[in-house]
Amino acid sequence: MNTINTQAASELPQADASNLVDRVELERKVQDVYRSVALDPHATHHFETGRALAARLGYPEPLLDFVPGPALDSFAGVGYHLDLAALAPGDRVLDLGSGSGTDAFCAAVSVGETGRVVGVDFTDAQVARGASMAEGHDFTNVEFLEGSIDDLPFDDGSFDVVISNGVINLSPVKDRVFAEAARVLRPGGRLAISDIVSAIPLKDRTRRNTELWAACIAGAIPTSSYLQALDASGFLITATRPNPYRFLSERARDACQTYGVESTTFAATLTRKETS
Repeated sequence: MNTINTQAASELPQADASNLVDRVELERKVQDVYRSVALDPHATHHFETGRALAARLGYPEPLLDFVPGPALDSFAGVGYHLDLAALAPGDRVLDLGSGSGTDAFCAAVSVGETGRVVGVDFTDAQVARGASMAEGHDFTNVEFLEGSIDDLPFDDGSFDVVISNGVINLSPVKDRVFAEAARVLRPGGRLAISDIVSAIPLKDRTRRNTELWAACIAGAIPTSSYLQALDASGFLITATRPNPYRFLSERARDACQTYGVESTTFAATLTRKETS
């Protein structure tokens, strides 16, 4: 890893980067990328997609057999964490940034007919694809909603488990995402997420580049900052592990080398409710 970190980079805001990027522009670019993934999953992207990726990340093949093919084709996750979620029949599960629904459908198999899985995503084509797959394959315990993961349309304590895969790094307000996850979880609820983080802070110019945010690079914050943000929202980390994830584009690989950008899975329990 190249040593290019500066004092200025370390002093940039991490969990709340809302003053570094234009949120409207960022969301438009992210939606463009993932709308393309939903509508043309076999096109060339800077990241891998599909069943082969999911299997390499650790998803059991028998579990993937339950996922509708078109949804699995659009899978663009960065790790496997459903084992750490410890899903059980009857659990209420929220998937933040659910995409076309691979994780939601996998979770639905585990929670059974007495459970419920809700996927939230802000990309219209992803939500439409997930909803279509749920209806067409009789997943009556799954629904998909269009919305923002930092402003969730659910009552306090509505869920037993929150999951997410490669999405929170795309948010400039990660602290708000974690606060919302804590709000909608019941006390003692579980969090299991895979995400892109870094070893060192990214420099100012990189952090302000919305194209690199959409590429899952510029939104990465140091693992220590990520853990601090989780702790601040009342989560106790119970497990972390690296994932065998790789970017395809040379620019993304260069950033990984420079900043130590990598995929990590985190599991946590909500031990306290913060009051705003």
